[in-house]
Amino acid sequence: MGNNSWVLKMAMRDFRKNFSKLMLFVSAMVVGIAALVAISSFGDNLSKDIDSQAKELLGADLVLGNNQPIGDQEIDNLASAVAEEINFASMVAFPSTGESRLTQVRALKGDFPYYGRLETVPEGADKSFRDGGRKALVEKILMAQFNAEVGDSIKVGELTFVIEGELQKVPGQTGITATVAPAVYIPMEYSEATGLIQYGSRLNYQKYYQLGPDIEIELLIEQYEEAWEEQKVNYTTVESRRNQTGRAFENLANFLSLVAFVALLLGCVGVASAVNVFVKEKVASVAVLRCLGVTAWTAMKIYLLQILLMGMAGAVVGAILGTLLQYLLPAVFADFLPVEVSLGVAWTSVGFGLITGLFVSVLFGLLPLLKIRKVSPMATLRPDENNISIKKDPLRWGVILAILLFVFGFSYFLLGGVWFAAGFTGFIIFAFLTLWSVALLVMWSIRRFLPISLRYTIRQSLSNLYRPNNQTVSLIATIGLGTAMISTLFFVQGQLLDEVKFADKEDQPNMLLFDIQTRQVDDVVKALEKRDLPIMQRVPIVTMALESINGINRKSNDTLPEEERRSRGLYNREFRVTYRDSLIASERLVKGELRKVEQAGDSIFVSFDEGYANRTGVNIGDEIIFNVQGRPLKTYVGSFRDVKFNQVSTNFLVLFPENVLDNAPKFHVVITKTKNDRQAAEVQSEIVRAYPNVSVVNLGAIVETLEEILSKIGFVIQFMAFFSIATGIVVLISSLIISKYQRMRESILLRTLGASSAKVSSINTMEYFFLGSLASLSGIILSFLAAFLLSQFVFQLPFRPAWKEAAIVYVVITALTVVLGWLNGSKIIKRPPMEILRD
Repeated sequence: MGNNSWVLKMAMRDFRKNFSKLMLFVSAMVVGIAALVAISSFGDNLSKDIDSQAKELLGADLVLGNNQPIGDQEIDNLASAVAEEINFASMVAFPSTGESRLTQVRALKGDFPYYGRLETVPEGADKSFRDGGRKALVEKILMAQFNAEVGDSIKVGELTFVIEGELQKVPGQTGITATVAPAVYIPMEYSEATGLIQYGSRLNYQKYYQLGPDIEIELLIEQYEEAWEEQKVNYTTVESRRNQTGRAFENLANFLSLVAFVALLLGCVGVASAVNVFVKEKVASVAVLRCLGVTAWTAMKIYLLQILLMGMAGAVVGAILGTLLQYLLPAVFADFLPVEVSLGVAWTSVGFGLITGLFVSVLFGLLPLLKIRKVSPMATLRPDENNISIKKDPLRWGVILAILLFVFGFSYFLLGGVWFAAGFTGFIIFAFLTLWSVALLVMWSIRRFLPISLRYTIRQSLSNLYRPNNQTVSLIATIGLGTAMISTLFFVQGQLLDEVKFADKEDQPNMLLFDIQTRQVDDVVKALEKRDLPIMQRVPIVTMALESINGINRKSNDTLPEEERRSRGLYNREFRVTYRDSLIASERLVKGELRKVEQAGDSIFVSFDEGYANRTGVNIGDEIIFNVQGRPLKTYVGSFRDVKFNQVSTNFLVLFPENVLDNAPKFHVVITKTKNDRQAAEVQSEIVRAYPNVSVVNLGAIVETLEEILSKIGFVIQFMAFFSIATGIVVLISSLIISKYQRMRESILLRTLGASSAKVSSINTMEYFFLGSLASLSGIILSFLAAFLLSQFVFQLPFRPAWKEAAIVYVVITALTVVLGWLNGSKIIKRPPMEILRD
């Protein structure tokens, strides 16, 4: 007890003397803890709100859906209310301007939604538009795009509706959904009269049920599930929607927590670096204590106790900041959230942040702190005695192993998979080792090859990179990794935006017309040719379903052992196929061959997309029977194609040969290229007026939508990446301040030897310039590698180095390092040497 009391007394005495320095030890991890607590709190609150607002997410107790009319169901008699909807993509036009756009038309019958409501301006329009008459609700984003107002007209197919209200919010819909497919609600009684419900239209039928409180939905589903599966009717319950939404946003929260965790790891490197400098300064004191009979472990406890106190202080500050920060997150994620998020203190997350902060501060602080136990009394006479190599210290290797296990365990907790966690841990190790190696290589190269002929200020500033108590390794690791994260984001985002700007490429089409009936296709083509527009593709599309594969249909598939069973999606999906005997630019034959059908009775060989075939277990030679509008059609898998679905073209999972589907019911797609946006608008307006059922996609407008979505996603990721940059800046500031007194001694020596303030300032500025350049360039090179891997293996795009963005990142990071370094050293340089010596 007496020994512990003495340790506490010594720790508090030294703590008061070194309070400002010790605060710097943990300031680096505060941002990471704040980000972690904020994301965790936000995720907890979001999860609770998804649970509490689950019925509002669905709007009903049960929803049935199909691409065919659902018809009467036995369950209709059990429900207290039933509503129906037909939704489909179609062009709408504003008669006042003649402009048009592809939207999601939702023909509604009944009082849906039963939970939540369609929020409109004016209030009550969600009820009045169903009271009779041709009235519509139009999504606010669509109203804003065409400067429409309540009371204006909107044309859907062959009918004109009065805009009864501006639709502000739909239950369960996010802002991103509204951006991609803005909705127009009309009464179902007018759906047939629009002329849009005909063969070839891609229709979705839904029935919404409100059930009494005494009905157990799960038991009800068990009763009808087999019949619904036979009819290919899918169902959604409140519980399934809650689970689906909860999983999606749990994955989002885990991803964001990983980003915050990276920021925390950067801070931990700063902690380890700061403690390392602190330990070096305390070696003389520890050596004196050892001469007085204090054991090495007892001496180490003094400083370990200080680290514990500061770690707790940093964790508390981080938890408070994180709790406050979560109030910003709903605004940041507004376009991605399907529910209103309530805000409050999530004590579980706060506790998690406190424990994590305390644990990492001790764990990372312990790595350099363990050197103290190797300090001998002889260090009072021979200071070089304290240079203990890590190779000779298995305990410090044990701490490194514990750090790696912590990183793996934390990422496993967030990602829930061994391989994901191993991949994340491997990337962290690779990134840190790369940056650490770069720093050591630079220091070794300067020490070995620095030319004596260089100007003194440059030579001295480069030498400072390997001077005692230098922060070169820690700064390159932290600033470099933060730079790598933000640079990778910029590079990949820019590459994706470049790729979607196909409308500006000479060889790429920019207008797509689909849902064209067979009787209309020649007239549509003539209308385009009349305007001297090229017909780049004219493609027939036939809709069919898969009946059986190798004699196994959906029912018999369910009876197979699980390892032999194929995905239900293979049997339940609707295939849209085309027919031709040749490949197009976006396809490449990888296995087998395309076989023609020369005469009646020839076997029919189809070609599958290789990726889809691999995912579903389809093999060359498999016998597949398709159901084409009620008629069975036996085919065989003859080849696999590599299909580039990211190219603007009519790409299909299944390709038939010619002379098989010529007489099957079909619709057509025509692709062309207009000269400019004005001509595109004129063509779109002309086609929609003449053929209301034809949908026209102006790919230039799609590009704008994609850019808007990518910019929103980019903002969210940039917001999270900011924590890594902020942590790097804090580590930079703390490292500069920690080494301030070492610099003070060097500056005094130079000033005493006759160097002017300007020369000392120039040396320091050049040192920060080299340090910032090394850190930013290392991060940029790492980000080029990350962007290359993402481009090749995730997005399957050709990699194009973003030199301009890289130059901007380099200038910003380097300038920031120089400015912060200059501000830190300016007071020292301006003061007379004798004044500093007296201090």
